[in-house]
Amino acid sequence: MRVGVFQSDCGGLDADQRLARLAAAMSDCQFDLVVCPELFMSGYNVGDQLPDLAEPFDGPFSEKIAELAVEQECAIVYGYPERDYGKLFNSAVCIDAAGQIIANQRKMILPPGFEAKYFSSGSDQVLFDLKGVRCAILICFDAEFPETARAAAQAGAQLIIVPTALLQEWRSVAFQMMPTRAFENGVWLAYANHAGHENDMTLLGASCIVGPDGKDVVRAGADEELIFAEIDLAKIEQARNKLPYLTDVKRLKDLS
Repeated sequence: MRVGVFQSDCGGLDADQRLARLAAAMSDCQFDLVVCPELFMSGYNVGDQLPDLAEPFDGPFSEKIAELAVEQECAIVYGYPERDYGKLFNSAVCIDAAGQIIANQRKMILPPGFEAKYFSSGSDQVLFDLKGVRCAILICFDAEFPETARAAAQAGAQLIIVPTALLQEWRSVAFQMMPTRAFENGVWLAYANHAGHENDMTLLGASCIVGPDGKDVVRAGADEELIFAEIDLAKIEQARNKLPYLTDVKRLKDLS
């Protein structure tokens, strides 16, 4: 499976302008999946605009993304503020190449800061299949906990998709923590961050696709770009045969 990560620099742009940026980035490439950052639809640091920008999972922006997915014959994952029965969630949806919604993941753990003011926490981990690859989505802070990535891997995930909004001050998350999550579970990991500035925030960039051996296959710089890599499932078996963490972790229960 050929996976792309769109590291967008869209601070100050509206939803249609963001969509146009994504479409332009995808126009000359052939992918099976493209991953966009956390709250890509609305922007991350937009404050009190969030409730007004929020949509249902199948709202107008979703319909436009579905059109692009069909046109490009490519699945798309993007983050957005989801409105559902009077609550807001920090969510990410996957729309497949046929324009169908096949997964909607709500952020499970809200970090310190403004998110808790606006969003409710999700409670379920969603897994789905895409081009023969078992996928899970962990949104930003969710992926920083070893337990969440381990639970996804134990449930069968082969690719962990992480839409994020990571600031410059947290570069260790992108450069050390995310490769560790891939390594300790023997999974592929696609990490999609924003670039540039949004109001008073400076986003790190440094989006990446990491192999099951914990090594970067490709990593973005600080500017807007679309990176990509081929997801080879055979490398998962190779990594887990060398270091069978998922098997040996069961022994910890016997020691406790």
